[in-house]
Amino acid sequence: MLTVIAILIFLVLAGIAGLHGYWAMGGLWPCHDEASLVRTVVGTKHRSAMPPAWLTLVVAGLILAAALLPLFVTPPLAGALPPNLVHFGLAALAAIFVARGLSAFTAAFHRRHGTEPFVTLDRHIYGPLCLLIGAGYLLLLALAPAFPD
Repeated sequence: MLTVIAILIFLVLAGIAGLHGYWAMGGLWPCHDEASLVRTVVGTKHRSAMPPAWLTLVVAGLILAAALLPLFVTPPLAGALPPNLVHFGLAALAAIFVARGLSAFTAAFHRRHGTEPFVTLDRHIYGPLCLLIGAGYLLLLALAPAFPD
């Protein structure tokens, strides 16, 4: 069960990291132009251009790192990183994803990121997916073997 959860988190986040890399290189999917892509995936009011490519690549790299960390509780990679680093990393990522997921349902977040279709997608897809990923990290913490002192 531990390995399945870790692999699922890895696959989902690696796909999201890949999508960010694609956008950094100028890709427009799932939209037809940059302005509609900004309204769909960024949602920031009064913005018509995507963030700079370097920043989008940094985000892609961070998401990829978040995707890789769960693999370090699986049998092939367990012990390759210090257990405390893995434990605290998983806890931090759980908190980040749960907080991001919950923000999808707050008025404050949508005052800043309040364009459509972002708001609807955030409430129906982005936020719930973040909550699910956060729950996956929490499950890994609960199921992982005890960490040494």
